[in-house]
Parts: sequence; C-alpha cells; structure tokens
Amino acid sequence: MFFVDTLESEGLGNRSYLAGGAASAVVIDPPRDIDRVIAAAARRGVRIAYVAETHVHNDYVTGGLELARVTGASYLVPAAAHVSFARTPVADGDTVGVDAGLELRTIATPGHTPHHTSYVLEQDGRGVAAFTGGSLLIGTVGRPDLVEPRLTEQLARAQHASAHRLAAELDDEVPVLPTHGFGSFCSSAQSEGDATTIGKERTSNDALTLDVDTFVARMLAGLEDVPAYYAHMGPANAAGPAPVDLTPPRRAGAGEIADRLAAGEWVVDLRSRMAFAEGHVAGSFNFEGEGRLATYLAWLIPWGKPVTLLADTPAQIADAQRELARVGIDHPAAAATGNPADWVRSGEQLASFPRARFADLAQARERGDDMVVLDVRRDSERAGGWIDGSVHIPIHQLHGRIGEVPHGTVWVHCAGGMRAAIAASLLDAAGRDVVAVDDGFDAAAEAGLALTSG
Repeated sequence: MFFVDTLESEGLGNRSYLAGGAASAVVIDPPRDIDRVIAAAARRGVRIAYVAETHVHNDYVTGGLELARVTGASYLVPAAAHVSFARTPVADGDTVGVDAGLELRTIATPGHTPHHTSYVLEQDGRGVAAFTGGSLLIGTVGRPDLVEPRLTEQLARAQHASAHRLAAELDDEVPVLPTHGFGSFCSSAQSEGDATTIGKERTSNDALTLDVDTFVARMLAGLEDVPAYYAHMGPANAAGPAPVDLTPPRRAGAGEIADRLAAGEWVVDLRSRMAFAEGHVAGSFNFEGEGRLATYLAWLIPWGKPVTLLADTPAQIADAQRELARVGIDHPAAAATGNPADWVRSGEQLASFPRARFADLAQARERGDDMVVLDVRRDSERAGGWIDGSVHIPIHQLHGRIGEVPHGTVWVHCAGGMRAAIAASLLDAAGRDVVAVDDGFDAAAEAGLALTSG
C-alpha cells in the first residue's frame, strides 16, 4: 500500500506532498519551513529517502536543499535546471525506488519552466499519483511567462504538449497532484476545486480540449501581473537557500517603533482590519495575518527593507514569521504584541480611519461629498465592471503611485475588503483622509451605484 499526504501553504496557494510506503517516502516540492515535513514523516513513521523538485520555483523559497541535508535524502532536481549546489540530476524516464513495490518515474513536462519535470508514483508498475508541479493543474496549467519574456509563447506551446503527454501516458483515474493552483500567481488561471484526476482534466482543461493555437492565444491573453518578489525567488532557489531561521524577533518598545518608522522602515500591523481601523500606530501598514500576508507584503515592500511586526499575541508573530520566511523575508527586525496603546510614546495618540459599506459610499455621493473612489482590484477584476468615475490603481502599484490619487477623501475598495484595508493603511500613512470600504463588490450595484463594464 502507498500513501500521499498533502501539506498546504495556504497563504501562497501552494501544496507540497509526502508520499511513500511502509518504511520510506519522497517529498515533492517542500516548503522552506521543513519542520512541518519532518513532523509529517514522523507521524507516518517513515524515513524520507528522496526530496524531489519539479522545477526551480519562482514563487517561494524551497526547503528542499536543507531537508535533504538534514535527513540524508537524495535531492532530485531536473538535470537541465541551472543550480549552484550538489544534487542528484534527473531526466525524462529516470526512476528511483521509494519503497517496496513503489517507484517514482520522471516525465519531462516543460512549459512552466524549460526544465520542468513531473513525477509519477507507480505501484507495481501502475501509476497511482502524478505530481505535476506547475505543469497540469486543476482546470488550468502553470503560467509560462516567469522565466524570460522571449520564451513565453514557446513555453505556452510546451505546456500544451506536456499536458497531452501526461494525459496520454496516465490512466483516467490517476490523481493529479499539482504544487500550484490554489491561489498561487504561478497559475495561469485560478483553479476551481481542490482535487482532480487525469480523466477529469481530459474533459475540462483547456490544455486538453483546445487546439494549441487557440489554447496559447487564450492563455496569453489572460495572464496577470507577476508579483514583484518573484524576481528574487528563482535566484535564491538556484543558489541554494540558507536554512530557515524562526527564532523569535527582538521585542520593540514604543520608542524603537517610532525610530524605525522615522528611518523609513516598514512597521506592519498584523491585526484584523477592523482593529487596525479603530486604532493603530500612525505610519504603520495593515497586512492581516489571516489574509494573503506573504503574497501581498512581499509584493509591495521594497525588497530588503527591514520590517517590524505588530500583533495581538506572540503566536501571531510566530505564524507570520514562518509565512514570510517562505518568500525570503527573513527574521523581522523587531516585534511587539499586546495593547496598541503601548506601541506609541507617552503623549501620542493612535491614528484611526472609518470603515464603510458600498451603501454608505452611495449616500456620500448623493450628498455631494468631496471624495474620490479608488478601486485597487487587478485589471482582470475591473474588466468585469467598475463604479462610474472611480480611479483605478491595482493594490500592488499603489505604494509607488499614491501621488496620482486625486484630492478629496479617498473611499477605497477591492472585491471583498482585505486589499482595501491594505490600501487604506498606505493612504493613511501618506497623510490622506481615507475610508476603507469593507464590503463585497456585488453590493455596489445593490446600493444603486452606477457600474460600467468593458
């Protein structure tokens, strides 16, 4: 018998896998915080014999090199990947024995990267699980534009061919177990559902139902902006990431927090957007610890800028530190927890701003208030409809474009409230009067706001 355990990295929209038999196992695309993987293997009572990468990742820092070092496992990396460390290179058709009756077979599946490799777990010669990394995803494929712009169309065509090869070589009932596609921007489109098989993909995935020209044109037309921090992930993974450091950061008092803000460093408040709006350190930014912390903080922060974390509890700091380490934001400069009133110096007050619904926005417009409506959704979201007269600056561009926001109180919205809260904190720190619209965008039309689409 075999098993496959899934390790979620929800904040990044990725999955890693531990798969094996009674005695030993392989880990596919491990996260940087390898203690989770080691604990999963311990629960199964298996030895990690192999660590396998499907590709050099562009969206997170791998823990593969360190996991292999700590466990003594063989580190399988595609032979064509350009890396600076010793590993066991694997090429199309290579096999390794994972456990009694279990083998891992490599299938070259270029497209997400030129060297991308999928792995098929075979029991007694029959495929029982396909680990497809950034190749065949649930209802889509990995995006082909993260390596080199001049290669994008070529890689898109390779994705189509790789998907067809997987479908041709594997039976319909084989589970497809991708690394990307659960919110990751490495996916060319967001997946629907969280489980699939080769058979389901054969009937529903554009890569398997469309001819190559139609598929490529449709995929390239739908690609979104690439998170800025991706530029740092590939080089870090190719060089060989340093071991993760999760020791607690130094505790900062009100004076140190003020000094760090004055020095231009980032102070990030992890509390809920409701709590932040009610009272926060002036100049701090709100990235909810329960939201897409790693994706959006790593996307917006100038790379290498020191960050101080504020939260209700030390456990929230520890969770955030772990998530940020997965994208190479290592060891916060400092941290503070507890009562926000203790984060400001004596005689200083916490800053605040109001929250509202779209119905409140509609009423403010009817009154003729001096206001500007700022939409921070992505281009693809806005294309489905926007509030008449609204200004559009996607959240990942706002920090560098705040000067473009017209005068007046800024009513900022997104699709649900989380990104609007980030944007509101950026505007508030810049000295703008702001109202954070904490509401689902569907409520805009229900409130009577005129929408345009195109």
